[in-house]
Amino acid sequence: MTTNTASGTPPRAGTDPQLAVTAALAGADIVRSLCGTHVSRVDKGAGDFATAADMAAERAIVDLLRSARPDDAVTGEESGRTGADRAERRWLVDPLCGTLNYAAGNLAVAVNVALRTGDRTTAAAVADPFTGDVFWTDGTGAYVRRGAAATFGTSATAGGGASETAVPSPGTCLVDVNLDPPFPHAPAFRGVDLLAAPGFAARFRPRVVSTTLAVAWVASGQRAGYVTDGGDLRGSVHFAAGIAMCEAAGCVVTGIDGRPFGTSTGGLIAAADADTHAALVEAIRSGERRRSGA
Repeated sequence: MTTNTASGTPPRAGTDPQLAVTAALAGADIVRSLCGTHVSRVDKGAGDFATAADMAAERAIVDLLRSARPDDAVTGEESGRTGADRAERRWLVDPLCGTLNYAAGNLAVAVNVALRTGDRTTAAAVADPFTGDVFWTDGTGAYVRRGAAATFGTSATAGGGASETAVPSPGTCLVDVNLDPPFPHAPAFRGVDLLAAPGFAARFRPRVVSTTLAVAWVASGQRAGYVTDGGDLRGSVHFAAGIAMCEAAGCVVTGIDGRPFGTSTGGLIAAADADTHAALVEAIRSGERRRSGA
């Protein structure tokens, strides 16, 4: 992991990045406090569900956003869309990314809050409830504050603590591959096939943590890359914050076909550098060639 404390700064009070951090930490506080308790489940169909922790964390986050920015629209994973359909400013809230992990007692989870202004993410935060780390961006720089959630409710959490500049690095050789559905590019691309691709296995060490916390880890150097199937994920409650972190940190971020967003067929490759990105694209394409017999 590579960070630089010299140029890292906390988000300024009253700004959108500061609100994103505060909201994500509010959700993280609830997720952490309910861990280990018996939390009820709400069935969402197709094997998916939400827990009482998802619901409570989202309410806390949305209440903060509505209080601070009453004219902004909000989309929550559990509560859906509120505000004008074509609002210029829309907050995206994923109160507990990794619900299945959490319900099983696995602490690999994240709280994601992102602000989409037009077609850009201009502020975002990703909080880890259990390490206390919070990753945030103002749309131009990417930062990490270690242990922030441990002091939630203090003035430091509101922007007075030290942040480090996030610096991507391929050094870990760890690449997270998301194996959760949907799989719109199957059978041409399957994440599970990538794990066994010779070019992938020779260079990288796969990880499957099933939370978008791993996308933020690419920005901070804790992962060399992240790969998932999907559509256009820039406006996703799950992925918008992590994608914005990676882009602001200088990662190479594209669809799974290696093309820039807007021209890509969808999905996500987030890579620490161009060399890692090229290796991941080639591993994906070699798998496609093997399946087609080319």
